[in-house]
Amino acid sequence: MSKVFTIAEGLENLGALRTGGQGSVYKGRRMGPIISAVKLLPTPIHTESTDDKNYRNFLNEVEKLKKVNEIPNPNVVKILNSGITESGSFPFIEMEFIDGPDLEELLKPPHEKIFTIKEVIKLADQLASALAHCHKVGVRHGDIKSNNVKFNIHSGNYVLLDFGLSVMSDEQRRSSIRHAGAIEFMAPEQNDGQMLMQTDIYSYGVIIYELLAGQVPFPLHDNGETSRNTVMMSHMETPVPDIIGLRKKNMPESWPKEKQDYELQVPLWLLKLVAKCLEKSPQGRYKNGMELQAAIVYNSIVEIRNEITPVTKAPVKQELEHIAPLSNPSNQDSLNYSGMMHLSKSLFTGLIILLVCSFGYIGYSFLHQSKPKVMPLATAQPRDSVPARDTTDNNYTEPEQKTNTDYLDKQQVADSTKRSIQEQIEKARQSVLPQQDSTTADTVKNNP
Repeated sequence: MSKVFTIAEGLENLGALRTGGQGSVYKGRRMGPIISAVKLLPTPIHTESTDDKNYRNFLNEVEKLKKVNEIPNPNVVKILNSGITESGSFPFIEMEFIDGPDLEELLKPPHEKIFTIKEVIKLADQLASALAHCHKVGVRHGDIKSNNVKFNIHSGNYVLLDFGLSVMSDEQRRSSIRHAGAIEFMAPEQNDGQMLMQTDIYSYGVIIYELLAGQVPFPLHDNGETSRNTVMMSHMETPVPDIIGLRKKNMPESWPKEKQDYELQVPLWLLKLVAKCLEKSPQGRYKNGMELQAAIVYNSIVEIRNEITPVTKAPVKQELEHIAPLSNPSNQDSLNYSGMMHLSKSLFTGLIILLVCSFGYIGYSFLHQSKPKVMPLATAQPRDSVPARDTTDNNYTEPEQKTNTDYLDKQQVADSTKRSIQEQIEKARQSVLPQQDSTTADTVKNNP
């Protein structure tokens, strides 16, 4: 392929990749087999001097772009070089070449008009990561749209491209947006030439909306001035159309009915996130990419926990219901997921009171019967004064003494009481949970 013009020394021009009002992107090749993408800005800089305002602004923005690559991010294109072309004196930014289709191509035939929920969440996370990475170093992209996000076929990642608008001056940016910008993705404040971090958040919301609904909130039907003004006014005043209604309308007929029903169940947190991104006022949106990414991470973790919790409990509950089916629904509360039996609160309390009273009575009986009888000191008589036993008196009886026979009688009473309590506990347990055979018991033991 012949050269159209020389970009810079050691950088060969291999032809245009894309052209537009905000500049053109060319395929370049450095000395050797390295392929890159070169963004040429439309406003020439004739004097490479810091006295030139345009050149000074260009250098300042390029310095910010260099910070983006100080810590590599797989979702942000690498900035390789920048400078002024040898012919034409156009400012250029050289970036790595991403091999793969952009989102605009992925939403056209033969591809479907909408993305699956899983793929939307993947892209939302990766694009938020790219914005957070840029905003941390103070770089605002300003031109986030479908054809500035590419799918890298080698890594499987979505990559944010084209930082050309970020290196323009405010005046250049305002003029470029008014006449050639992708008006469907522009935030309301961009009509006045403002470019905030919240501006990137709004454009991000338009992209996620497009992937879910199959179209942008306010489509541009032609590139005339009237149509562009209509779209911009819609961004400023018109409520955003319902995503689910458009998603249902653009649902691919080739998808099975089951998949169509599933793909209509867009997570509520994702719908709320898009709605917040598309607030008319910048103050109503996420402040920056870091806050946006934090919201996605938090909601994703909550959703995963909600999905895992019932899945892990269900098999255990099903196993317990198989082992011990409960005919009375009120008895279901007596089983938990650990496979252990629990008595109702009132029955358990009654048994505890009965046990305490029984053992208290037994203890009291032993203590009371075994307590020795002591005569008061006032009535005690000296040993010598005790009258001799009259063995001839037939009415005389030997004083009562503690014998082994009395002890055995008390032990039998205690054993009988214990057996009675154990029988009551067994009857109570049988009323809650049916008797299980030995095989079932082993199953519960091995499957807690």
